[in-house]
Amino acid sequence: MSTPPDSSWSFDTLAVRAGQERSQFNEHSEALYLTSSFVFANAAQAAARFSGEEEGNVYARFTNPTVSALQDRLAALEGAERCVATASGMAAILSTVMALMKAGDHIVASRSLFGATQQLFGAILPRFGIETTFVDHGTAESFRAALRPTTRMVFIESPSNPLTEVFDIAALVAVAHEAGALLVVDNCFCTPALQRPLALGADLVIHSATKYLDGQGRVLGGAVCGAKALTEEVFKFLRTAGPCLSPFNAWIILKGLETLSVRMKAQSAHALELAQWLESQPAVARVYYPGLPSHPQHGLALRQQTGSGAIVSFDVKGGREAAWRVVDNCRLLSITANLGDTKTTITHPASTTHGRISPEARAASGIGEGLLRIAVGLETPADLQADLLRGLA
Repeated sequence: MSTPPDSSWSFDTLAVRAGQERSQFNEHSEALYLTSSFVFANAAQAAARFSGEEEGNVYARFTNPTVSALQDRLAALEGAERCVATASGMAAILSTVMALMKAGDHIVASRSLFGATQQLFGAILPRFGIETTFVDHGTAESFRAALRPTTRMVFIESPSNPLTEVFDIAALVAVAHEAGALLVVDNCFCTPALQRPLALGADLVIHSATKYLDGQGRVLGGAVCGAKALTEEVFKFLRTAGPCLSPFNAWIILKGLETLSVRMKAQSAHALELAQWLESQPAVARVYYPGLPSHPQHGLALRQQTGSGAIVSFDVKGGREAAWRVVDNCRLLSITANLGDTKTTITHPASTTHGRISPEARAASGIGEGLLRIAVGLETPADLQADLLRGLA
């Protein structure tokens, strides 16, 4: 017995109830199906399942009830027709590009991207004839100026990693669609709890489910959400190439989604309190957080998002030596590059998440040697402040 989403259900209800397909045992919590394949009633059914004439599970690389439950729930939360789950966030980005683009096509992307995404677009995709133009400024005019007749995709993170730059999604939808291109939005930092890019006109939404969707740093996962016509192409690539999500990871992320809204609200509130405190510290040159009036896109963030998120970045006076001193003096904050956890984490982007890109590319992205990124968790903000003050003092 399944629980189909009701159009009247709120976000929080969908996060707990959408996508559940109960077995003959009528379990209350979602079942975990650990099997590599599925048995057919007869040869005719096997043929029909493989050809797609009959719906049903075939092989766990591309069909599994637990993974399907996650896909249905996340699609409901994003307001998407369909979701395709992948092995990681980077697998989601790669699958999207490989499914929808070909040699000779062109991408326009913000330079304010996660380091691995920059590496994929700048160093790996060109080997397959797909070029990317990185835009240094987030205005619609800057993106329009970078368009070519061969542009097929405009790609952004909003807010971006690690400087929390916020992009006008609706304006970039217009730019992309005028050129016959798709707008793809990495919604990792906000999640659908705080922002729904598809409602603003975006064509596809990308997730690293490893982050806030899981919420406790337990497993890897990714997802692509959007219209059926586009996600079907992503599914075809996944079915053949195999960057699939394991059922166990899907089950963990399903449980994470149940508390997504509660966590995002609490962590956003803690992040704002920490960001305000950091702005008052003499050793801090600048704080990057959309919830602060000092943020360049503060007004846009208020209009486009229902919360400012839990990522706070800041420049420490004194460059790398001073920034590393803050990191090394942390006793409470976890020194790790992962984010989205209930435990607060801290990292030095220039030597970790963005360490593989060139110094010139880091400079163009605004990532200096004194920059630190904090992913705020659920600890009491005063305790986080005391931990940071040891290195800032």
